[in-house]
Amino acid sequence: MKVIDLRSDTVTQPGEAMRDAMYAAPVGDDVYGEDPTVNTLQRRLADELGFEAGLFVPSGTQSNLLALLAHCERGDEYIVGMDAHTYKFEGGGAAVLGSIQPQPIVQDEDGSLPLAQVAAAIKPVDPHFARTRLLALENTWHGRTLPLDYLREAGELARANGLGYHLDGARLFNAAVACDVPAREIARHFDSVSVCLSKGLGAPVGSVLVGSQALIDRARRWRKVCGGGWRQAGMLAAACLHALDHNIARLADDHARAARLAAALRAIDGIRLLGQHTNMVFIDVPAERLRALDAHLREAGIRISIGYLPTLRLVTHLDVDDDDIDRAVAAFAGFFGAH
Repeated sequence: MKVIDLRSDTVTQPGEAMRDAMYAAPVGDDVYGEDPTVNTLQRRLADELGFEAGLFVPSGTQSNLLALLAHCERGDEYIVGMDAHTYKFEGGGAAVLGSIQPQPIVQDEDGSLPLAQVAAAIKPVDPHFARTRLLALENTWHGRTLPLDYLREAGELARANGLGYHLDGARLFNAAVACDVPAREIARHFDSVSVCLSKGLGAPVGSVLVGSQALIDRARRWRKVCGGGWRQAGMLAAACLHALDHNIARLADDHARAARLAAALRAIDGIRLLGQHTNMVFIDVPAERLRALDAHLREAGIRISIGYLPTLRLVTHLDVDDDDIDRAVAAFAGFFGAH
C-alpha cells in the first residue's frame, strides 16, 4: 500500500527523470567555483529573479543564515516576524553564530508585519542600542501569500531607513503561482532572496541565495566558515535545474488538491477547518484524540505531523495525487464516524 505523506512538501522523492539528470550532470569542485552545473543553477536563478549573483547551499536554514550574516555585523539587529521561520524555527542561528539580535514583531493574520510597528522598532543611532540593519519577511508564510503592494511598501520603508531587505522565499514559487505573477515580480522588491528547491519543486536537496555580487561574495565566505562548502555538488544542482524546468507550473495542482482536501474535511463532524492557503490545509481536532487519530491514519497508510497542539497542518505536494486525497478524506471520515 502506498504511504500518503501529508507532513510536509519536503518529503518528495526524486522521480526517474530527475535521477537521470543527476546521473548525467557534469561536475567539478564547487569550492574552487568549478562545478559547471552548480554555476548554471546559480546564474539561472539570479538572472530569472533579477539579481547579480547566486549561491547554492544545502538548506533553506543555511541560506537564510548566510543572508543575515552578509547583511549584518556583530551587535546588529534584524526585524522579523514573531512566528517567522528565520526567528522561530532555525535554531537561533543568527544570534548564536552571528551575534545578530532579532527584533520580533507580532505578525498579522496574513503574515505581514504592521509597518507602523516596524517603523517604531527601528532603533535610533545611539551606542545604547543594537544597530537596526535588516528587515526580513517570509513568503509564503504558513501557505499565505503577501500582497505585492505590501512588499513594495515594506521595501520603501526599509530603504528610507537605510535597512537591507531580505525575503525567506522558501516557497517563493508557490506564492508566484498563487498570485499568477512571475517569481521575479515578488523578488524584485528585495535585496536578497532565499529560495528552496527541495520543497514543492521536488529536488532532494538545496536552496539558492540570490543578491548583489558583493552580498553573495560575503555569503560565500560565511558558507565556508559554517562548513557549507561542497565539492562535486553538480549532481544535486542538476536535480534543482530539473525541478525548475518541470515542477513550477504544476504547483497549481498542489494548491487545487489542498482546496479539495479542505472542502471535504470541512464536512466531517469533529474536524474544524481553520483555513487552506496554497498547498497547506490547517485543521483543529480534539486534543485528546490526536494520538488515536495518528494511529488510525498510520494504519491506513497516511502520515501526518502530530505535535503538542490540536492544530494540524496537512501539506500537498507532487507525490500526492487525486486518489490519495480521496483516501485521506475517507480515513479521516472513518475515524470520526467510528468514534
